[in-house]
Amino acid sequence: IILIRDRPTASSSHNPPPTTSKMKLLSALLLLALSPTQTAAFAPANNHAVVKATPSETALQMGPPPSESLLAETYGEGSRKYRRTVYTHNEWVKHRSSDRFIRNISSMINSGVYKSLGREVFATTAIATFLVVFNAITGGYTDFDGVQHEAILTALPQLTLPLTPFTLLSPSLGLLLVFRTNSSYGRWDEARKFWGLNINHTRDLNRMATAWYGNEGNPWDGTEFAGAPSPEAKPIDPAERQYLLGQVSLMTWAFVRSMKRHLSPPDEDEEDYIAEMKSRLTPEQADAIISAAHRPNRALYDLSVAIEKLPMHFLRKDELNKNLSIFEDTLGGSERLLSSPIPLFYSRHTARFLSTWLLLLPFALYGQFSDSWNHIMMIPATAFISVSLFGIEELATQLEEPFTILPMQGFCDKIGANCDEIVGWRGQGLDE
Repeated sequence: IILIRDRPTASSSHNPPPTTSKMKLLSALLLLALSPTQTAAFAPANNHAVVKATPSETALQMGPPPSESLLAETYGEGSRKYRRTVYTHNEWVKHRSSDRFIRNISSMINSGVYKSLGREVFATTAIATFLVVFNAITGGYTDFDGVQHEAILTALPQLTLPLTPFTLLSPSLGLLLVFRTNSSYGRWDEARKFWGLNINHTRDLNRMATAWYGNEGNPWDGTEFAGAPSPEAKPIDPAERQYLLGQVSLMTWAFVRSMKRHLSPPDEDEEDYIAEMKSRLTPEQADAIISAAHRPNRALYDLSVAIEKLPMHFLRKDELNKNLSIFEDTLGGSERLLSSPIPLFYSRHTARFLSTWLLLLPFALYGQFSDSWNHIMMIPATAFISVSLFGIEELATQLEEPFTILPMQGFCDKIGANCDEIVGWRGQGLDE
């Protein structure tokens, strides 16, 4: 319900006829209020600039976009590739330095999150500006000389709302935002743990393959298995060993690289993926994986074949294949996160609740700023509140799909380098 505020009365000494300065003041306020607004501020379709990502040329793209980047790459979808951070000791030192508060405040105008909220914040601030001007026209105002003037349009009431409903709804809105943010962070954390399992178990797989290569005897107690004698150990051919273990390492990398491509936008990674696969695999291997309907599954199958060719006891091969089952779990869990967002009705209700709350908030704040000149301080206060609350919802939205902000290319390169190093170590039968 819109409340009608009584118009203040003024003595004749404080009600001079309109003057030139008075008209200039009103003209300035009207121009500010009637500036073009963006009515599609909350349209769900084109909330951010649509950009076509270019293929990555480096393993990692960290930090803010370079100064020569296009404007579209400084916020929204274009900026996500610059959020794929991997911390080392140097980054942690900077992260906890004593000047972090000054550095973060000084970089606010360059924040991609805040740039993404430009239209939403403009809408709420425009309403606050219009309200200041409208209520000045209908309820009186104070000019630059401190002289109080009566209302110009006496037939219209001032527009205000009581603050109590907003106070009562604030805890509910806070709970919605907290759950939204926590759920989105949980999805990011789960995706990161999946890739952590990939890193750990690729190392484990190649370590066991390298250490157990050529051991075809019973790995437990040296006794016969099911009445059959254990095969005699054969001399190890270094060239064959290098090739077979190299295939295990290569197919391990092919799986994680195919998983990365599987979880990435096609227009960002397809060309790089094909080029990398053809540069490291044989033409037959690369074509088999690239042409597969489900590339990670094909790469995992080729890894199983590479393990099966290793000269070792089948019980040891079973231990190696347990890692492949874990890879299937991480792949399936990642596909679940990618294909199943937080229930849309929850996200939409939170966005609608927040938008309506902030759009109507200036009507309730108007009376709270009566001590400022013509209530004008309500305008920056509304902008600050809008940035803060819309920013929380924006953070949750950006975290909800975690794979395009995880440094998956860096993980793949790290896994490939670690596996190549492990299979290059000297093993059984090659000790000097």
